[in-house]
Amino acid sequence: MDLSIVLINYRSRDPLLACLAALPAGVGALATETLVIDNASGDGSAEAAVAAHPGVRLIANRENVGYARAVNQGVAATGGSFVLVMNPDCEARPGAVERLVEHLRARPRTALAGPRILNPDGSLEYSARGFPDALTFLFNRYSLFSRLFPNNPYSRRYLMSDWDHASTRGVDWLSGACLVARRAAIDEVGGMDEAFFMFNEDVDWCRRMHGAGWGVDYVHDAVVVHHIGASRKRTANRVILERHRGMIHYFRKHHPANPLVEALAAAAIMARAWLMVAANAFKAR
Repeated sequence: MDLSIVLINYRSRDPLLACLAALPAGVGALATETLVIDNASGDGSAEAAVAAHPGVRLIANRENVGYARAVNQGVAATGGSFVLVMNPDCEARPGAVERLVEHLRARPRTALAGPRILNPDGSLEYSARGFPDALTFLFNRYSLFSRLFPNNPYSRRYLMSDWDHASTRGVDWLSGACLVARRAAIDEVGGMDEAFFMFNEDVDWCRRMHGAGWGVDYVHDAVVVHHIGASRKRTANRVILERHRGMIHYFRKHHPANPLVEALAAAAIMARAWLMVAANAFKAR
């Protein structure tokens, strides 16, 4: 088996159907298996997708176990030499996944390969990034500072926006929206850290791969469209809070500091989270 495809679903019926419909062209001649893990959607979305694509297997969790844990379930339940982990709101362009596997086969010390990710309007999603530092929570992709001052040096460093993303290269980390992983690297380094419920598990995984001597590569000529809507519609409060809790866990894990400094940093991050929750409530009204 060349490739195992693992899709984590949570109430994403139409995106999941579109994702599965695009996969045959995306994987090309690869021998594949496809597994959908449903995190207790309760809306029949995963069942509808499997009914439309009879070759797809389904694992239905009784509760929402989070993204990282569900990915690890998928890795354990499949056997391909490579594993595609992809959000159901992604659609692979023809040959994109096959190109990522080809890249990994040609580079035996590369653990993870990610595509050029585009927004539905064709603009670039900054999916290849520098490792976060102490100011990243203020200058990340969705932050107010990045929107008001897009050319500030902190956002440019983190988003790698000075680079045109038109070439293949090694990077610090890649968005987990679409990644192909080498199973041998997963076996050595381990799966995603399940302490991350959702968000930040991808940057942690990439950092651990680097730490074990593996490469992480952005592949410019593999293209995936990501139908993300977080910047254009109301975001669930739990998503906001889990994203910020993930930031705290990441920094405690990879940048341990004096307990007082850690506590102050955590308080600042969660204060930002609650401001976003308040803004979210205002947006809803």
